[in-house]
Amino acid sequence: MLLRRTGPWLLAMLTAGAAAQSVSLQGSMGANKALLVIDGQPQMLSVGATARGVTLRRLGDGEAEVDVAGQVRLLRLGAAPSRLGTGVAAAGAGSSIVLPMGQGGHFSAAGSINGKQVMFLVDTGATSVALSQSEANRIGLDWKRGRPGLSHTANGTVPVYAVNLTSVRVGDVEIANVAGVVLPSDMPVVLLGNSFLNRFNMRRDNDVMRLEKKP
Repeated sequence: MLLRRTGPWLLAMLTAGAAAQSVSLQGSMGANKALLVIDGQPQMLSVGATARGVTLRRLGDGEAEVDVAGQVRLLRLGAAPSRLGTGVAAAGAGSSIVLPMGQGGHFSAAGSINGKQVMFLVDTGATSVALSQSEANRIGLDWKRGRPGLSHTANGTVPVYAVNLTSVRVGDVEIANVAGVVLPSDMPVVLLGNSFLNRFNMRRDNDVMRLEKKP
């Protein structure tokens, strides 16, 4: 009797409970169909459609925005899978980040800076979280009010602006007041440097990097 009396709301709850843990963008077909890999299984989705708890919200040039149980993530073509939980996570509620190794042996993850979605690349050699001027402009960061300085790079000395990032979030883990630097270089990703990484205990198990938030 209980099962026969259930309505659409229960179906929605069951769908949310089966939300995927791993989602990546592997290709697209036309302007409104994306090839996703959900928990290791390929799935072609149209914009607005849902499969295995994943809803494709938007498809752009080399990127797709998906919703998994209320968690919105921006996927980049060929990037490492985005790890997602099975429910709606409160901001900053998480304490650990798991990153699988991607192409070229790099660790990358979708996340956000000041609430705006970005794609991070872990860089243990970077002092701060580093992003390009164009990316800073895209997310609305007023970097020109930052502290000007110079940075020595492989391409020589370049002018930079040191800024304070109100929040940096990866997965369900959010860190407040993170030091950042804005560079004139046109970088396709944001370098996740030690101003963020030093807030964690880092461990690498073969092809997986684990970050545990320090108390």
